[in-house]
Amino acid sequence: MRLGVHITGFDHPQGPGALGAELAAAGSAAEAAGVSWLSVMDHYFQTKLLGGAERPMLESYTTLSYLAAHTSTMQLGVLVTGVTYRHPGLLAKIVATLDVLSGGRAALGIGAAWYKREHLGLGIPFPPTTERFKRLEETLRICLQMWDPQNNGPFEGRHYQLAETRCVPPPVSTPHPEIMIGGSGEQKTLRLVAQYADACNLNVGTPAEVGHKLDVLRRHCDDVGRDYTQIRKTAMYSGDTVRTGDLDGFAKEMDAYAALGIETVMVSTPVAGAAQWIEERVAPAAPRLAEIG
Repeated sequence: MRLGVHITGFDHPQGPGALGAELAAAGSAAEAAGVSWLSVMDHYFQTKLLGGAERPMLESYTTLSYLAAHTSTMQLGVLVTGVTYRHPGLLAKIVATLDVLSGGRAALGIGAAWYKREHLGLGIPFPPTTERFKRLEETLRICLQMWDPQNNGPFEGRHYQLAETRCVPPPVSTPHPEIMIGGSGEQKTLRLVAQYADACNLNVGTPAEVGHKLDVLRRHCDDVGRDYTQIRKTAMYSGDTVRTGDLDGFAKEMDAYAALGIETVMVSTPVAGAAQWIEERVAPAAPRLAEIG
């Protein structure tokens, strides 16, 4: 089992001018700790749960590009790119650029978007849920077509039309940057995972709840003829054992999820003080997690 770090907040007691150095230090600490994944949220306003729109928030792909220059081994991704925020052709180009410049470490974490306030606040259309999922499916198809250097032809969808799906240079990842779909919705999200994704990201509930979601995913895979084992299963962890240094408790919790097939668990932290927290809490946890599964 592998460990990932997800950065969720950009407050800093010394102001925004201190964020660059803090991010670089967090990236270096995470790699030194053996972390395999580093991600940020895709929001323009901070979420209500983490303080609301008045709190600082950085644009996600700019942030990942900065982190790419200060790391060398970790996979880098947005968790979860809102499908409404960028035209699919531009999103495919952005992720391809990150992949090229990071040496093949980019991932496309993506979902249907949900934060209505930032859409309205910034003038971004916020269509109904059903339409957002249809746009998500078309976006996945566009990205896969753009990342195929043998297919530069048009794309004709209901919501998006591209005269050319040209992406030069193409990503350096083989066959393309990993696509990770975030969310646990059984009818739409997990069906899209089965059809298009290389990985899924679930919120950690009880082992029984996670097991149920994975059973649903397995059935969707059977329906579309997909090999369930080809999909990497990841989960966000929101408990306190890592934060408090209870390594035995953390390992015991994670053992149950590893038995279900969860391969990577992600722990979250604000950027302020992240490097020290990673050194003190995450670094000891990573090797314990590696012993599981």
